[in-house]
Amino acid sequence: MERIELGNVGVTRVWEYFGPVDMTPETFFPEVPEDVWDRRRDWLEPHFLNSRTNIVNSAIQTWLLRSEGKNILVDTGVGNHKERPYAPVWSRLDTDFLANLARAGVAPEDVDVVINTHLHIDHVGWNTHLDGRDWVPTFPNATYLMPRDDFEFWNPENGHRPLLGRGNQNVFEDSVAPVHRAGQVVLWEGGHRIDGNLRLDPAPGHTPGSSVLTLDSGADRALFVGDLVHSPVQILEPDHNSCFCEDPAGARATRRRLLGWAADHHALLFPAHLAGHGAAEVARDADKFAIKGWAPFDPYTEQRRDHLKGTK
Repeated sequence: MERIELGNVGVTRVWEYFGPVDMTPETFFPEVPEDVWDRRRDWLEPHFLNSRTNIVNSAIQTWLLRSEGKNILVDTGVGNHKERPYAPVWSRLDTDFLANLARAGVAPEDVDVVINTHLHIDHVGWNTHLDGRDWVPTFPNATYLMPRDDFEFWNPENGHRPLLGRGNQNVFEDSVAPVHRAGQVVLWEGGHRIDGNLRLDPAPGHTPGSSVLTLDSGADRALFVGDLVHSPVQILEPDHNSCFCEDPAGARATRRRLLGWAADHHALLFPAHLAGHGAAEVARDADKFAIKGWAPFDPYTEQRRDHLKGTK
């Protein structure tokens, strides 16, 4: 299953990448004690952790929402043919993402709205594609919604010094600036209502402009939380950040707040990179949180990844 219905909104998982990210748990999540991983290996493997290599598995995926007659993409992954000298895992990829989107029934010109929850390397890549020697918008009829705080932070003209150092090099120039020059970007701040089912709100910490998309339709609720959570371990241990959080204290506070909201409102939690079933139901567990269950999406596996690669 790749599609579920939440109220009046269809949610489809569109695959770009599943597999290792060349980081051990200790590197990716330096604040998490080693015994936390050891106690949970029985269910972290194989979806979230490779038992042979001790390397974290991650998914790069886009959530396609069909709401009030519009096709809406939540984050656009890494993209093809991008030069990423300080992030070799994501450099010069050649994936079948657009064909996977087509299998979901959507061509690039059919996309009405693109949401970038924040402007990291693996959330904006398919904003553009290479046309000859130029990076041009992949979705020519779409409005791209970007948080103003992240746009200003990652714009190299503003001289900020991010935690990532050069890890985001070239990203603004090839995946953000071209759609802004094309007049397709709306820079929002404070909050942005997309339609009667969907609302964007600030969720700072991971980056200054990180945002959360709330789906509230009928009896169903969901939170699309970007990189608030990279691993299900962060649901169980909400005070632990990844190594990529610009404001660690802010990220912890935001994570706790949104996990609490998800638990109290029975909202399905959609992190950007969660492998396995892709989304989770969350419950309070004393001063932490627990996973009640997983979304009904088919889990990614190495065999399924290889099959998808073979369908180019």
